[in-house]
Amino acid sequence: MKTKIILIAILSLTVCQSYIYGQTNEISSFNSDCDSIPQAKDCRATEIVGIVLPSAMIIYGLISLDNNGIRQVDYNVHNSLERNNRFWNISADNYVQFVPAIAAYTLKFCKVKNTNNLLDMTVIYGLSNALAGGITYGTKIMTGRMRPDKSNSQSFPSGHTETAFVAAEFLHQEYKDQSALISVGGYVAAAFVGVARVYNNKHWVSDVITGAGVGILSTKAIYWLYPYINPVVNKILGIKDTSQQTFIYPQYDNRQFSIMFSKTF
Repeated sequence: MKTKIILIAILSLTVCQSYIYGQTNEISSFNSDCDSIPQAKDCRATEIVGIVLPSAMIIYGLISLDNNGIRQVDYNVHNSLERNNRFWNISADNYVQFVPAIAAYTLKFCKVKNTNNLLDMTVIYGLSNALAGGITYGTKIMTGRMRPDKSNSQSFPSGHTETAFVAAEFLHQEYKDQSALISVGGYVAAAFVGVARVYNNKHWVSDVITGAGVGILSTKAIYWLYPYINPVVNKILGIKDTSQQTFIYPQYDNRQFSIMFSKTF
């Protein structure tokens, strides 16, 4: 019973975050920008929630590196699953981790309005994965935590969960002004990956919680920094005038696939 409560809590935290974001954005839509006092408060509240929750996840994981009460939660969950023979043996988490990102591009190709153009989306997603992946890999090497199935000592934090939450936060950042359900869907998929990693006996609970925090914060960091990174990217790609861009991409509309040519003047 305790195991179910803990795993449900992981899912609830992530869904709660996306729901709060969505509610704030719906309230904000009645105002043109963040200049008014009520709107400014909404913007600050969203930013605070967006930073505090993933930061708390990372702190939770770092505390678990010591042999304390939080670490004992890891053991209790694992022992309960082992004792009741509740471990899974599925590979869905290997694929579901990319579902939110695929959804982001699918919505883009279906002409759903989002935050960035196709090129910027791709650069942001790539940089987010590079940053989160670098942090995760480096931490795995430094901590050397043994996996619960004892396959290797690269358990902390969970790379699958980190990748899934990079994708979920990416989806949220691109479509947060459209519908809260889009964000919720992305985070539910990411949370499933985290739960699956525990049930597949590949990670401890604290591994997946930390991976989620790393994925979310890394993606947020890239979105915050991208206005400063963008000129460098344009220079590398040889784009001199960002107001004139050309894209060729597939599109699905009215049950038909087509190749679209788009040029912005």
